[in-house]
Amino acid sequence: MPVIYPFTAIVGQERMRRALVLNAVDPRIGGVLIRGERGTAKSTAARALAALLPSVPVVADCRFGCNPDNPATWCTECRERFAAGETLPTAVRTTPFINLPVSATEDRVVGTLDIEKAIQKGVRAFEPGVLAAANRGMLYIDEVNLLDDHVVDVLLDSAAMGMNIVEREGISFSHPARFILVGTMNPEEGDLRPQLLDRFAFSVEIYGIREARERVTIMERNLAFEADPDGFRQQWLAKEEDLSHRIEEARKLLDVVTYTRRDLLSIASLTASLNVDGHRADLVILKAARAQAAFEGRQAITDRDIALAAELALPHRIKRGPFQQAEMSMEELQDRIEQLQGQTTTGRESESEPQEGESQDQSAEKKI
Repeated sequence: MPVIYPFTAIVGQERMRRALVLNAVDPRIGGVLIRGERGTAKSTAARALAALLPSVPVVADCRFGCNPDNPATWCTECRERFAAGETLPTAVRTTPFINLPVSATEDRVVGTLDIEKAIQKGVRAFEPGVLAAANRGMLYIDEVNLLDDHVVDVLLDSAAMGMNIVEREGISFSHPARFILVGTMNPEEGDLRPQLLDRFAFSVEIYGIREARERVTIMERNLAFEADPDGFRQQWLAKEEDLSHRIEEARKLLDVVTYTRRDLLSIASLTASLNVDGHRADLVILKAARAQAAFEGRQAITDRDIALAAELALPHRIKRGPFQQAEMSMEELQDRIEQLQGQTTTGRESESEPQEGESQDQSAEKKI
């Protein structure tokens, strides 16, 4: 097995690395689309992240790597075996990394049911596809803009539901399909349709680094890795293990991270003020803010977490406004959130004040 370039040795590209780490903490966020010119470490970063993800418990002999601790997500086979009174054996496996070729067909992605065998022998035979192999791992699509739109739609649907359901001629089979979806593309070769673009939770635009010293560092590290891959990885092993441990601990903490109604109002006010279509962005920002807080070891989200999440979730969802000219920085987003909160607070105070000739009780009634 070839040695993978260390994730922590990647120079710069902070937004890309943060987007990948947050999806590793919470795959339910919905994936990341990395758009950038050639040679900017897009595929290197995706492979490197998969290599440091924590191992996961699985049903040992399950073709889909079902989680033994979460029966609600089991595949059809595991549910039937458990219902028959069988004890499901468990094991631990490394996180899978699946590379989807651009030429992949729908059947190759979702899997196929053998209708002939079902009719002749009464046996439900399912041949797993890419989604089965990627379950509880990472699914990487290079040049996602060149993939058939229908196949991309199927992938994004499965990523959103966390389940792959295949139905043919009245026969149905389902299995879990929870994975970190990472797509990369070069905008010079064409873009995704807006409907598909919006389905990616995050979008990160990356560019080649212009600072000379950082470019020298990139060359030095790559030459060192090519000369001695094992030795180079050993040099970065402590940092890799530390990041892997932080991701693992963040996953445990994620479900206890809290948020307030004020936080929800901040998110909604921000997306509304930037004319964001739909409501997917609001949910993505909330999930990402919780993942950011968990990664930093905190149990409540802050305005900074919201701003960091918005920095990744909004650029590809805004048709007009500040993102069209230049991307807003996290600091600018945080300032906007604080301004909106101030406006909301002022508005609430004016609403709560009784108008001339109006009693306190009438004012309260109006507010309700």
